[in-house]
Order: sequence, then C-alpha cells, then structure tokens
Amino acid sequence: MLKAIHHVAIICSDYSRSKAFYTQLLQLEIISETYREDRDSYKLDLKLPDNSQIELFSFNGAPKRQSYPEAQGLRHLAFAVDDIAVTVGYLEKNGVEVEPIRIDELTNKAFTFFSDPDGLPLELYQI
Repeated sequence: MLKAIHHVAIICSDYSRSKAFYTQLLQLEIISETYREDRDSYKLDLKLPDNSQIELFSFNGAPKRQSYPEAQGLRHLAFAVDDIAVTVGYLEKNGVEVEPIRIDELTNKAFTFFSDPDGLPLELYQI
C-alpha cells in the first residue's frame, strides 16, 4: 500500500533565508520554484538524493510553531547521513549550532539535532 515518503511540507517565515539554508547550506536540488501571485506566496520543491522531496512554502501571517519540540504533531524531520561527524563539522563550520552527537540506545546509531532558520528541529541520523 504505502511505498515511501514522497515529500514533507515546511512553512517558513523568511523565504529567502530558508531557501538559502535548504539549497546552499544543505545542498538540496531545486526541482521547481513557483510564485503564486493570488496568495503572495512561494512554493519551492526540493529534491534529496533518494528522490524524496521537501516543499518549502511562504505564507504571509503564518503563526509561529507553538512549542519546541514536544507539541502534538510532527516532532522533527530526520536526514540520513553516512558520516555524522563530517556532516556536523560542515554545519558548524557554516555557523549552524548542532547538539552533541548521541547514540540511540535502541539502535546503537549516532544522531544529533540542529534547527532550520525558523527553529524547525532537524535530525541527522547516521546510517
């Protein structure tokens, strides 16, 4: 029935800042970018190497996230990486605060968290 996660949608507060974060810093490929004049809104489709996608939206007046990260609903977005230490080093070198690397007690895999420009919790998980 379900085959994979096709995309995750994110609403940002500052489109230019978030676009730079996801395309330049995280190096996601732009599939398409659409400006919807009737909504004064952008939709940016981004692709990860496994072909999963992130849709980045801008909406004027969108409310802020209510709490971090324990509110009901989506808790965080996790990205698989081959070498977590290398990825953390890259992010820190580019001014991104990253939590200390931890080991998942259930899988014995390394993981850590950082945030996008709006404070959305993002996880790195070593595969």
